[in-house]
Amino acid sequence: MDNRIIEIEKYAKENNIPIMQKKGINYLCNFIKKNNIKNILEIGSAIGYSSIKMALVDKDIKITTIEKDNERYLEALKNIKNMDLEKQITLILGDALNINLKDKYDLIFIDAAKAQYIRFFKKYEVNLKENGYFFSDNMDFHGFRENKDLIKSKNLRQLVGKIEKFIIFLKENDKYETKFLKTGDGIAISKKKGD
Repeated sequence: MDNRIIEIEKYAKENNIPIMQKKGINYLCNFIKKNNIKNILEIGSAIGYSSIKMALVDKDIKITTIEKDNERYLEALKNIKNMDLEKQITLILGDALNINLKDKYDLIFIDAAKAQYIRFFKKYEVNLKENGYFFSDNMDFHGFRENKDLIKSKNLRQLVGKIEKFIIFLKENDKYETKFLKTGDGIAISKKKGD
């Protein structure tokens, strides 16, 4: 394991920045390798951890990643530069709901504001290639989805409700075939069906 990655993980932990769980990110990286994915859009960069891990799978991988928090964006820029990955990773500062991209991607990874997952999905599906994949993280939301009695705040209850709505949205969306995995914090993989 590269020390620079260990530093990023440490920084995330110390500053309470949510990054993908190890099992989840390892699954995602293996998935990218196995399916020969080269063009990725990530919604929610945070400090650049997952885009760095994905870029390290193969030097031909190109990632566009969007982050709306200025402080996290700057930290991500620094981390990407530190890993010498500027040629592979393009970082955009802004709200993903207000950004319009022309490119098409093999994989679109949603890991941003949980309450907006349906909107992100609907907005960016025009950017997904035929037979491409949507990859959504935090479907279990730290175990709260299955243990609602542990939820103490109204905000958290609403957030878990939004994730459940998103899961129903995926299950009922007949343009995609979705499978749900218990890996990491719960992952949904939605494959676009061919015409």
